[in-house]
Amino acid sequence: MKREVVLRWLKKAESDFKSAELLLKANKVITDSICFHCQQAIEKYFKAFLTDKEIRFGKIHDLRTLYELCVGEDKDFERFDKEKMADLTYYAVDLRYPDEFYIPTPKEAQDAYKIASEVKKFILDKLKIKEDELK
Repeated sequence: MKREVVLRWLKKAESDFKSAELLLKANKVITDSICFHCQQAIEKYFKAFLTDKEIRFGKIHDLRTLYELCVGEDKDFERFDKEKMADLTYYAVDLRYPDEFYIPTPKEAQDAYKIASEVKKFILDKLKIKEDELK
């Protein structure tokens, strides 16, 4: 049962990751959507790891909090920058509201995608899950 839940988190993460990837390849790059999907993917990758380790996390979207829970379980997560996680959280919440309206630059979108790619590979390696299991 636990593995099924982990795989569901990973499949949802993959959906966000692939959305960001497709948006990056579009004729007109929609940077806020790319950054949003990258944040969402990372959040779900972290939640998959935490689910596998049976660590409760509640209904949160704060990547720094999820990151710290992951680090508490496995110090290898320290390879990722805690402040970058906090920055990426902005794309999931604040970016969507008019009072915080901001369009990320193409470089910010590329950076978010790069971090999401690294987190994806890291989590799949940690969980010993092959990408073809997520189809």
